Amino acid sequence: MTMNCDAIAGQRSMCVQMLAGPILALMLFAPGAAAQTPPADAKPAETKPTPETYRTIYLTNIAQQNDANDVQNVLRNMLPKTRIYYVASQGAITLRGSQEDMQIAQKIVSDLDRVKKIYRLTYTITEIDGDKHAGAQKFSLIVASGSRTDFKQGSRVPIVTGVYEDGKSTPNTQVQYQDVGLSIEAWLDGYVDGLRLHSKVEQSSVAEEKSGVGSQDPVLHQTVLEGTSTLVQGKPLVLGSLDEQGAMRRREIEVVAELVR
Repeated sequence: MTMNCDAIAGQRSMCVQMLAGPILALMLFAPGAAAQTPPADAKPAETKPTPETYRTIYLTNIAQQNDANDVQNVLRNMLPKTRIYYVASQGAITLRGSQEDMQIAQKIVSDLDRVKKIYRLTYTITEIDGDKHAGAQKFSLIVASGSRTDFKQGSRVPIVTGVYEDGKSTPNTQVQYQDVGLSIEAWLDGYVDGLRLHSKVEQSSVAEEKSGVGSQDPVLHQTVLEGTSTLVQGKPLVLGSLDEQGAMRRREIEVVAELVR
């Protein structure tokens, strides 16, 4: 039966409902209209692995093992996905990782592997007898920034530490040697406004009196001056003085730092 919707005004609403029903049914059952649900056993798309590369970076200005270990630790902390090894015999760091990590590693090493400044430390030890200067000695040490230099001048005194007897042969004597004289140890670090110097100056000598433990054991007089100071390049600084035991003399210690290169 055909219905004329224009002729029957009161039945327009029914007409709209009758026409909308088949259209909605066609939309619901049209091919491709329903959402496609992936199967339960579908696997996610696999990501392609990042291609890796290999590189060797030579350390041109770092010679000490501790400094090289510091650079290696920084690289391992900054690039946890990269394999990093330090070859001490070649002074080189080998790396395997992504190209981006290789570029970051090269930048880190360039920032840390810098030329160290070399300084000349001149220690002046002035002997003062009462209020008069009795003479002075100068000792020069070459120290790289961040490094240490040792200086020793004097004698080695034998000290008997034990005697072994088995009753069949001559007793075996165990002897150790003690350094006696002047010893200077210097650690130097550079920073923005100046230099930080840690010095240890030790003066020792053999006393005339004998030890109460054994007649062969010497008695040693020893004076040590140790501390950290801030230096301005080219300006002398008095570190302190050492008083000689059994005498009215003392030794004043002064140091000055000069840039070599």
